[in-house]
Amino acid sequence: MANAHTTGPITEHEVLSAHEGGKLSVESKMPLDSKRALSIAYTPGVAQVSRAIHEQPAMHTSHTWASRLVVVLSDGTAVLGLGNIGPAASLPVMEGKSALFREFGGLNSIPLVIDTTDVDEIVETMVRLRPSFGAVNLEDVVAPRCFELEQKLIEALDCPVMHDDQHGTAVVVLAALTNATRLTGRSFADTRVVIAGAGAAGIAVTEILLEAGVGDITLTDSKGTIHGQRNDLNDTKARVAAKTNRNNITGGIVEALDGADVFIGVSSSTVSEEAVAGMADNAIIFALSNPDPEVAPDVAARHAAVVATGRSDFPNQINNVLAFPGIFRGALDCGARRITSAMKVAAATAIADVVGEDLRADYIVPSPLDDRVATGVARAVMNAARQDAVTTA
Repeated sequence: MANAHTTGPITEHEVLSAHEGGKLSVESKMPLDSKRALSIAYTPGVAQVSRAIHEQPAMHTSHTWASRLVVVLSDGTAVLGLGNIGPAASLPVMEGKSALFREFGGLNSIPLVIDTTDVDEIVETMVRLRPSFGAVNLEDVVAPRCFELEQKLIEALDCPVMHDDQHGTAVVVLAALTNATRLTGRSFADTRVVIAGAGAAGIAVTEILLEAGVGDITLTDSKGTIHGQRNDLNDTKARVAAKTNRNNITGGIVEALDGADVFIGVSSSTVSEEAVAGMADNAIIFALSNPDPEVAPDVAARHAAVVATGRSDFPNQINNVLAFPGIFRGALDCGARRITSAMKVAAATAIADVVGEDLRADYIVPSPLDDRVATGVARAVMNAARQDAVTTA
């Protein structure tokens, strides 16, 4: 019988105690148990390695950990549901992300929190640190600044860069929707999707669903549906408005959901039962706000054939850990210089494929603990990277 320590409610004391001293440590791969070992690992032997790298720069890749090291980078401005809590308070989250990279992707990773919100300063810092790492996982940066920061880092660095709050979420949503539409007999081209939330995740989900061929998407923010007639849209929302909401729906979430096939919530808003009751038959509801979904799961189940949340205590958890370890593993394994749209779509397909013929309403995405996920994603990402000709290996 499981004891209360492993099955009972998680207490604040338990969490704080577990984090004393942080979650990460660095261990040597080489034994340091003799003078000879010390001479090989450090002075004088290490000088031979440094000299060799100086003479043959390509050896930096094979004789240091840099090419396999993912930096988890944050300015602490959009941390979980806590908001702008600053770099120091964000560090436990970044440590956790680094631990997930190691556990699920087999990759070395270090957290790096930076005490500035100036995009150009962050980019300059990472350019100067570039010899120390092989990839950047951008994390918990507030929108819309996160869009500019990611793009400038991609342009400045010759290595994979991905903002996980955008693209990790988008990849797993696409995987889940692939299986949910298969289960309900829909095609992407004929599916009408409503996305609540036009921040980092909402924009990225919109972009990847368009890339995958979803025919009709309506995006909403705190002021209602996003459409071309609004004069209060920032550049990112205006760009999205030009290729979504093909029926020019105005109003709010109730109007948007009328007859819709799919609802995807990536906001902190609350959606009424009246709104979801107006959706199409056999609807699909992904209410991903955590810990409080936009639609309570029991309410969603009354009006939808498939329900997913961002929580681990309900079926169909849309969890970024299904995506990012394998994406970065695949990108680094093949020496990809960047992460392309095709690589993200391939990752989503690989996640969906793990479910296979076991597909059912309460199983549209695999468990993050399924060891087939990261390896399958990595293979798919490598293949897509080679087709996109962004690899060096």
